[in-house]
Amino acid sequence: MDGEVGMQEEIDRIAAQLLAARRDGAPIPPISERIALGQDEAYRVQLAQVDAWRREGRRVIGYKVGLTSRAIQRQLGVDQPDFGHLFDDDVVLSGEPIPAGRFIQPRVEPEIAFVLGRGLEGPGVTVADAIRAIDVAVASLEIIDSRIADWRITLPDTIADNASAGAVVLGTAPVALAGRDLRLTGGILRRNGRIVHTGAGAAVLGSPVSALVWLVNTLGRAGTAVEAGSVVLPGAITAAVPAEPGDVISADFAGLGSVTARFAVASAD
Repeated sequence: MDGEVGMQEEIDRIAAQLLAARRDGAPIPPISERIALGQDEAYRVQLAQVDAWRREGRRVIGYKVGLTSRAIQRQLGVDQPDFGHLFDDDVVLSGEPIPAGRFIQPRVEPEIAFVLGRGLEGPGVTVADAIRAIDVAVASLEIIDSRIADWRITLPDTIADNASAGAVVLGTAPVALAGRDLRLTGGILRRNGRIVHTGAGAAVLGSPVSALVWLVNTLGRAGTAVEAGSVVLPGAITAAVPAEPGDVISADFAGLGSVTARFAVASAD
């Protein structure tokens, strides 16, 4: 009992540190360098923050899946993705100026986002179930950010930090999946007009739909369903690119259109 009480106190302490880092724009040292935190405990840290944000009036609108690239999994020594929560005020309009200082150390990734037309509850959800539940796919840019100094993260660090979630920029041309093979959907990522990365949906666990299936079944084992209307970011089709004030980062997806993240220039105070 004392051990569990001590762990809960540690979880609450780390959650408070991450909340303060986000609020103050000051990153903290890696959690993994200070305490041995398992995946289950890391998700408890994440959920402690989610509860705090809900009390502030923020509303969960969906989820993001991270670590879907096999190369990144090998780098971190893991064999599965992780997930974080998306909130209503995380959504940014394509092309809308993003205030300088909103993020600590932002990076941008192109993703094929989903909006669910019906809810899904795992475990046991199949690819066919997931396809039937998807209302539309839409071009998106995920702005990832880390409250851990210098992105020195291990798996527990990023899980605890809400899977390094920052914001999401959604495109304005949603499309139905009928007849579309998302594995073959290519995308081009540009920074200030220059191509920096190219990729395709197959980079995301073989298909972005596979990431949705993993998410739903993982949440289902914890007793959580993914509700109709949820936005799901299944994972990036390319590596991320760092974003600086004044940058314009855009992605063009075959058949899904384009989306743009415009970072405002820092004010000269």
